[in-house]
Amino acid sequence: MFGIFLELVIGIGVLALLVAMGFAWYVFRQDSGTKEMQEIAGYIKEGAEAFVKRQYTTIAILAVVTAIILFGVYTFVGEPDYAFKTAFAFILGASCSAIAGIVGMYTSVRSNLKTAAAARISTARALKMALLGGAVSGIFVVALSLIGVASIFWLFGADPTKTPFLIVGYAFGASFVALFAQLGGGIYTKAADIGADLVGKVEAGIPEDDPRNPAVIADLVGDNVGDCAGRGADLFESTAAENIGAMILGVALYPVFGINGVLFPLVARAFGLIASIIGIALVNAGDKESPMSALNRGYYITSFLAAIFLYIVTMQMLGNIWFFYAGLVGLVMSILFVFITQYYTEYTYRPVRSIALASTTGHATNIITGFAIALENTALPVLVISVSLFLSYTFGVESGVPHGGLYGTAVATMGMLATAAYILAMDTFGPIADNAGGIAQMSNASEKVRRNTDVLDAAGNTTKALTKGYAVGSAALAAFLLFSAYMDEVSRLTGKVFDTVNIAEVNIFIGALLGAMLVFLFSSFAISAVGSTAGLIIEEVRRQFKDKAIMSGKKKPDYATCVDITAKGALKNMILPGALAILFPIAVGIVLRAEALAAFLMVGTITGILMAIMFNNGGGAWDNAKKYIELGAHGGKGSDAHKAAVVGDTVGDPLKDTAGPSIHVLIKLLATITLVLAPLFI
Repeated sequence: MFGIFLELVIGIGVLALLVAMGFAWYVFRQDSGTKEMQEIAGYIKEGAEAFVKRQYTTIAILAVVTAIILFGVYTFVGEPDYAFKTAFAFILGASCSAIAGIVGMYTSVRSNLKTAAAARISTARALKMALLGGAVSGIFVVALSLIGVASIFWLFGADPTKTPFLIVGYAFGASFVALFAQLGGGIYTKAADIGADLVGKVEAGIPEDDPRNPAVIADLVGDNVGDCAGRGADLFESTAAENIGAMILGVALYPVFGINGVLFPLVARAFGLIASIIGIALVNAGDKESPMSALNRGYYITSFLAAIFLYIVTMQMLGNIWFFYAGLVGLVMSILFVFITQYYTEYTYRPVRSIALASTTGHATNIITGFAIALENTALPVLVISVSLFLSYTFGVESGVPHGGLYGTAVATMGMLATAAYILAMDTFGPIADNAGGIAQMSNASEKVRRNTDVLDAAGNTTKALTKGYAVGSAALAAFLLFSAYMDEVSRLTGKVFDTVNIAEVNIFIGALLGAMLVFLFSSFAISAVGSTAGLIIEEVRRQFKDKAIMSGKKKPDYATCVDITAKGALKNMILPGALAILFPIAVGIVLRAEALAAFLMVGTITGILMAIMFNNGGGAWDNAKKYIELGAHGGKGSDAHKAAVVGDTVGDPLKDTAGPSIHVLIKLLATITLVLAPLFI
């Protein structure tokens, strides 16, 4: 049975990769539009590929150094068998994560042109191109994660009760790359976006994506390197880390379920991937149907199929209905997170409209109201997370299986991530649609085409926000899962049961306090990096705008200089927050030891969840308040309300696209780094 399950998982993963390549082949062979569209798309493609090449070269150097350190640490603490295997797993996890991110970016910078060309026919046609382009990334990420974890388990699997502990390095490698990819891409995309918006829309009064704006190409490049490459690496590490964490908890149930309890997470995720592929294939919008209606319908189909598959896999492998109920809790939680995120970020609901209304009285009231909405929106997600953890734990206890409560939370995490491929397809749909709108605007496409891409762009803003909310929710469940795995690892290493963290002890309390502080300091560095890089872009755009030939449209601006400034700023500024996230928990563990590090991890996770929710949905609400006004509300484009909303959007930009997404990577990085380096802290 051991081999059959792994073969099944790898087989489904390979089949999914073939489906993804089929989607890519279908999209790439579609009409490429006008010569002007192809020229603009070429600029975006060239800039994105150049940045990602430079970024991943930097990350590769850092990863090799880290792998050597891991080998040295395990050799130093007397674990020679773990030394090579952990370092090898780390490199493999980092490599697969990098591949997943690069594939997402490669596909998006080609699908954007096909989507813009399809918008000349209809919104429904353009929607299909953008979603299938996004699906390549979504399917590739989940499939590659499954293949990687299953393959390394097979490679190291002489003793299935020890193997999950040996492959923790794979999750750490994925988290390591995801942090730098998300940070670098996030800094890039928001620095360019802010520079383009503040000087273009507010100071010069020209439309978004106007070809006279020298920062526009950098802005469009940023959508790909941040929302596609960065988010692809992010969700890759989510699926890898959570699979491995659940497998570690499955080891505790080995006397009950045998190998089934260890491999269940992989098999459940594989069938969730099948459900996502079917859901994506069934998305077909009517001519007058809103894109979000079609996308939501596909998501509900995916969720329904995922529930059926989860029931079949649970009963076949675990034979206990209570664990299916726990998985169902996670699946319902993901749907609730989608609803909550839509409520706080779509302009059809109160939160966004209240920010738009506040814009009519000035910049300050826009920011005050937006910040209040950002704070408010933490409540419902935290309640949903709390109820989900309680129910899944309770169902696990009701199963009658020893340690069933914790395993119930692991199964809930599997349920939530069952639709990960579909969610990531919707996420990548967003930047593809955004780029298509930019290509249409800059190539002087007809008003009909621009109107079609605007509708897609508005839906894309919502889908990007949904993915961030979904990622935070999964991070919350995964963090508890990985925290429990850390406790198990410490118990294994010490030979003593470690199941209590006494926060009343001074060093433990200090560890907890430092965990909360790290989230704030990390966020500060990430946001400051956007501000300093955006400042350079603003100066360059202002310099070029002094050339009257550019403003009159007689001369093309120098796009390449803005692209280069943004790339250098992003790569330079991603190092400090990334190094802080990796080195600080190690220092805390060495000085204060394992129990204090557990408090550090626990409180840092709680703080990070709240901050990430606040940043992600708050920034999304600011963005769509601007979009709502641009559609004609409160005076429309060029009005005082619009200028206030643009400023509010620029405040929210580094929150929702740099700090927020990076924090939920940080949460899981803290968990994996403490898990993989646990021997150092004993």
